[in-house]
Amino acid sequence: MELLNRPRRLRTTESMRKMVRETRVDKSSLIYPIFTIDGTGIKEEIPSMPGQYRYSVDQFPYALEEAAKLGVNNILLFGIPEHKDEVGSQAYAHDGIVQRALREGKKHFPDMLFIADVCMCEYTSHGHCGILHGDYVDNDDTLVKLAEIASSQAEAGADIVAPSDMMDGHVTAIRQKLDEDGFKNTPIMSYAVKFASAFYGPFRDAADSAPCFGDRKSYQMDFHNGREAMKEALLDVEEGTDFLIVKPAMAYYDLLERVVSATNIPVATYSVSGEYSMVKAAAQNGWIDEERIISEMAIGAYRSGAGMYITYFAKELAKLIDEGKIG
Repeated sequence: MELLNRPRRLRTTESMRKMVRETRVDKSSLIYPIFTIDGTGIKEEIPSMPGQYRYSVDQFPYALEEAAKLGVNNILLFGIPEHKDEVGSQAYAHDGIVQRALREGKKHFPDMLFIADVCMCEYTSHGHCGILHGDYVDNDDTLVKLAEIASSQAEAGADIVAPSDMMDGHVTAIRQKLDEDGFKNTPIMSYAVKFASAFYGPFRDAADSAPCFGDRKSYQMDFHNGREAMKEALLDVEEGTDFLIVKPAMAYYDLLERVVSATNIPVATYSVSGEYSMVKAAAQNGWIDEERIISEMAIGAYRSGAGMYITYFAKELAKLIDEGKIG
């Protein structure tokens, strides 16, 4: 048979396949989420996320050192305070858990890039992401607190602030407060497209942030809606966000691709706790090849246009890059 076109010619050897790859992974685009907790001498494994830990501030530098040795230098920081209240005051306190962790991290690793999550669910006694009026999360009152959180984090050394609350107008409120307080050069990485997803279950265990009543569907997005996702992304661009995040990742690569195509700023996707825990559980049962699965998940994100990949597998991916198994 005489065939003019034979695509398999470019798949004949490993070297050939690597040379013609259309999608590549680089360590500099990996972002590793870390949980910090009040107390001392604490490194406790998260039961629903094997291999992930909560660190007290004194142990936090050891976690950073491990990541840095592997070439993972971008950290997304979450905090779990000892005391919670109705207004989540520890989220914006000068000596809050994230603020102290930021100062400690910057002291030991000044060249690492620290992204501080801006939300209230870990800090409120009711577990919702804002200020309650009865059973309703009030949008505009919450904006005031979000702006205070972002400013306090920037003052503590955050390189980027990342609002994950899904309140209308959050980028505008945070940008104005940052500028007023002298942090004009602190970028905002907005969770612009964040769905009310079942994939967050293990995170709520990790961060002790499950709502005490109801759910978050009045502010996080309905996962049936693609056009609404684009609306949210474009509104945050208009408000001046410097980055966008699509969250979760794996079930939303179609929307990731659409957001990237419609905007001209950097876009990240967040491979969330449920994605991590499903892979870990299946791997522990011998049902899947963990390395190959996490490689495919990452490549799917980058192939869909992600410029940055937020993942609990960041360290494993960095090792795979060093070993030439992904890249």
